Amino acid sequence: MDRQHASSGSPFEASIGFSRAVRVGGTIAVSGTAPVWPDGSVDPDAAVQARRCWEIMLAALEELGGSVPDVVRTRQYVVDAADADAVGAVHGEVFGDVRPASTMVVVAALLDPRWKVEMELDAVVAG
Repeated sequence: MDRQHASSGSPFEASIGFSRAVRVGGTIAVSGTAPVWPDGSVDPDAAVQARRCWEIMLAALEELGGSVPDVVRTRQYVVDAADADAVGAVHGEVFGDVRPASTMVVVAALLDPRWKVEMELDAVVAG
């Protein structure tokens, strides 16, 4: 099967050896995605961070031929349970009609202390 890759331009993709997203057949997996803007900044608001993560991931999904209705699973990692409602509300804005299987986990920390969230998704594209 053909293997396609999408890049978000992260400087770590080459050095760590990963892609923002990979498509094999009709399956697309989008890597853990942090809420970083092109200039390297990170907004301190958890909901803004969640929107930024989905923006990056959905762009990679679309680059590989997928779209929001194709998403079958999401994972959301938060460092503070107090942010769960805000992060979950953003998930609802994006996926309210799709309703993929989803998990939200509170973790001790993420790679950058400015990050309040990190997210992943999996999609299946028909045909």
